[in-house]
Amino acid sequence: MRVIRLIFFIVCFIFYPSIAFSYLGPGMAGGIVIATLGIIIAIFVGLFGVIWFPIRKYLLKRKKKKRKENDPY
Repeated sequence: MRVIRLIFFIVCFIFYPSIAFSYLGPGMAGGIVIATLGIIIAIFVGLFGVIWFPIRKYLLKRKKKKRKENDPY
């Protein structure tokens, strides 16, 4: 029960609106959106590189091996 109460208070504290006397103009908001998208795309490109290039190397090696076996000379 204590854990549930603690989680409830943490969630309420996180989502409690606080007053901020500031203004984010369209330029700053656009910069935040672009920076966030850039970080997300960088993570996906990194994961793609880590996953794709070893698979590509394996496929090319397999293709070369197949060509050697089928080559009559």
